[in-house]
Amino acid sequence: MFAIFLTPAYAPFAIAFVVMIGIGLIEAIGLGLGHLDLDGDLAMDGESGGVLDWLGLGGELPVLIWLTSLLGCFTLVGIAVQQVATTLLGMPLHWSLAVGGAVVGGGLLNILAANGLARLMPGFETTVISSTDLLRRRGTILEGTAQRGQPARAKVIDHHGQAHFVMVEPHHDTDSIAQGEIALLVRREGALFYALPDTDALLHAI
Repeated sequence: MFAIFLTPAYAPFAIAFVVMIGIGLIEAIGLGLGHLDLDGDLAMDGESGGVLDWLGLGGELPVLIWLTSLLGCFTLVGIAVQQVATTLLGMPLHWSLAVGGAVVGGGLLNILAANGLARLMPGFETTVISSTDLLRRRGTILEGTAQRGQPARAKVIDHHGQAHFVMVEPHHDTDSIAQGEIALLVRREGALFYALPDTDALLHAI
């Protein structure tokens, strides 16, 4: 039975299944990669994601869980297509035809599955934060030097222990925050955060 999954007609679905298991293991051991940022900004509470909401990626479901679901649906539909083709035609379809059908059918099935998972797993909502929740948190400058008009990339850890990568400029025009230095996020405009260098002893109490 399992030998058929090694044939070319079933190979794409066998590969998808292996990748699905790998992603599931990543989530299971808690590497925290499920909350990848899809649009370059943080998930915003109450905002509609349009197409992403329709696909089940409106922020309530971690992206790797969504991808695992998609791969599972793709695998199931692909195997079903090949089994039906074998029953009706006496042989499976060419893998490219089966993949095309599985992409369409699996994608539609995953919309239902992902939205269902989002409703059944409310615990994931606890790690979806508003970007304003990062204010008064400290971040480390990763690349370059943050200067007024020249933002630098910083890593900020939220209260769930999740890492967020944001662009930072100094709050004061005359300040600069070099790579490796710590900064306290004090305000935000759009996707850009403004920070104070964490060198002032008065800031340590915050």
